[in-house]
Amino acid sequence: MRWVLLLFVVGDKLSLAGATTEGLPRNAIINFRFDHQLINIMSYKDIITIEPGKRSGKPCIRGMRITVYDVLSYLASGMTYEEILEDFPYLTKADILACLSYAAERERQTILVN
Repeated sequence: MRWVLLLFVVGDKLSLAGATTEGLPRNAIINFRFDHQLINIMSYKDIITIEPGKRSGKPCIRGMRITVYDVLSYLASGMTYEEILEDFPYLTKADILACLSYAAERERQTILVN
């Protein structure tokens, strides 16, 4: 059985939270509230889709025509989650987090070739 442990500081207190990852993919996203309750477990693979005929095969969100690149570009330009969700009401915060998780996984897998 695998466990995820989070160590974080709230005010002047050091806290530890943990959860089992049994049955979850290795790259699952796990969100905790500060009261240590597990509120969401998901994998970006449940949200990010790649279809050859849609947006030239770029990774999209839930089969829609908005790409991971679009969302990352909005974040990089300084838009907040709230601004993105206001402009695109069909997106959720989980969609944005899935984009970030997907990008992190791609970066982790990047190999430098000389």
